[in-house]
Amino acid sequence: MIRRYMQFVKPYKWLIILTILIGVLKFGIPLLLPLLIKYTIDDIIMPEGLGTDERIDMLIQVLLLFSFIFIIVRPPVEYFRQYLAQWTSNKVLYDIRKKMYGHLQMLSAKFYSNSKVGEIISRVINDVEQTKSFIMTGLMNIWLDLVTILIALGIMFSMNGELTLVSIIIFPLYIFGVWYFFGKLRNLTRERSQALAEVQGFLHERIQGINVIKSFAVEKNEAGNFNKHNNNFLSKATTHAKWTARSFSVVNTVTDIGPLLVVGYGAYQVIQGNLTVGTLAAFIAYLDRLYGPLRRLVSSSTTLTQSIASMDRVFQLFDEEYDVKDRPGAKQLEHTDGNIEFRDVGFDYNGEDTDTLKHINFRVGSGETVAFVGMSGGGKSTLVTLIPRFYDVTAGKVTIDNTDIRDYTIESLRNNVGLVMQDNILFSDSIRENIMLAKPDATEEEMLEATARANAHEFIMELPEGYDTEVGERGVKLSGGQKQRIAIARVFLKNPPILILDEATSALDLESESIIQDTLLELSQNRTTIIVAHRLSTITHADRIFVMADGQIRESGSHAELMKKQGDYYNLYSIQNL
Repeated sequence: MIRRYMQFVKPYKWLIILTILIGVLKFGIPLLLPLLIKYTIDDIIMPEGLGTDERIDMLIQVLLLFSFIFIIVRPPVEYFRQYLAQWTSNKVLYDIRKKMYGHLQMLSAKFYSNSKVGEIISRVINDVEQTKSFIMTGLMNIWLDLVTILIALGIMFSMNGELTLVSIIIFPLYIFGVWYFFGKLRNLTRERSQALAEVQGFLHERIQGINVIKSFAVEKNEAGNFNKHNNNFLSKATTHAKWTARSFSVVNTVTDIGPLLVVGYGAYQVIQGNLTVGTLAAFIAYLDRLYGPLRRLVSSSTTLTQSIASMDRVFQLFDEEYDVKDRPGAKQLEHTDGNIEFRDVGFDYNGEDTDTLKHINFRVGSGETVAFVGMSGGGKSTLVTLIPRFYDVTAGKVTIDNTDIRDYTIESLRNNVGLVMQDNILFSDSIRENIMLAKPDATEEEMLEATARANAHEFIMELPEGYDTEVGERGVKLSGGQKQRIAIARVFLKNPPILILDEATSALDLESESIIQDTLLELSQNRTTIIVAHRLSTITHADRIFVMADGQIRESGSHAELMKKQGDYYNLYSIQNL
């Protein structure tokens, strides 16, 4: 997993190396302070035979040197290390999110039907952000702390080998403590991240459906449901915090033993005359430089467990396979006459059998309009989603111009299909941006022509900012009829040879439906059109009508033919007229 993550880091390896080198300088400069203490005590304060003026001159000289280092040299070193570290890590996260968004766009409708939007967002935002610690801590700070420890040990050995060995006698206990807690915290962090994602997923769903909650006055009940998820997260977070606290208490206790040993042994050596006071003072100062990084390494190990647990979740999302993808050697669908055929098609959402659709056979000729009707749950909407390959058939095949649609590239196939649904999604951008989504390179004139043909231009111009009016999330600032006309304008702009209308008017009032119906008739001219409808009065003009029930086609024919049969269609039509 870390090897996979390093593929994102690899392009910036030289920047990371430069950051580490600058960091060595940044962390190395403070290591001069204990030497200043030793020099001041042993060579300025303690020696006999030096006059006061001579001592003051020596002190001023050494302070000027160290002032230059700490005031002139260190600030730019500190700035560039921090800036490079942050820029590099943020650029890596940018690359990960960019690739992840592309990956999410390639996943099929099946993945999204089985996943919560909030949990997906949590992985893209929270988990990717958590992996930043791996770069900042694992690839930079840990190495800098290790280098700091090695430099400090080198200087300490040069001053007194025995005292240095006493300083590091507790290292084995420290290493064991870090190893033990690192493994435990990794699993706890993964569970904590999952619990947080569940809270975010629940919250996202409830905010989207806040009007439903208010309409049934179940705010208290939903608050209780939220508390269940929130309490689960609290439980996971508390367990994680408990083990984090244990790791700090144990390791900090171990690292506190070291200074006690050094002070005791060092003071004994000074009393025996084997060690100078300045050397002992420098040693005590170096202990902070030695054990400070060791304590940071404990904190770093905790941070790395969170980062690696988040990596698990990030790559788990990356490993989601594409249910719908281009076949090897798939060709472009440059032009189509719009001849569509379903040949013994079967489909099931689980991909295991063909319960949803069974033995579907029909053909739609170029420029023909057909409609699918029937009771809810009969498989009508599922059937039309197979044409643009939102799902792939589990039996049989769908062809366009006698070629299996799986032999076309997905992009070129969908470029030839226009879709108007019951609930068309508008993004929280301007009306212009929502329409241009269908054809980003379209001219202003093409866009205006599309809105005029969709009977949308007039109402758009009456809005406060015309085409630059922001529509709000999911088009909340527009009426249902207005949203539908913008959706239809998008299809006019795209101008596809195949048109699918899936319950395009069923959510509208009669007046809006009448306007939209005229627009849809205009839209379906000279193109193959497939309509899914509940209101049978809207599809009596279709060349053929298919009646579906239980995933099968029960009847087919024109409106007049089906009325004459007095079968399922006749019964449905009679009920609706009543």
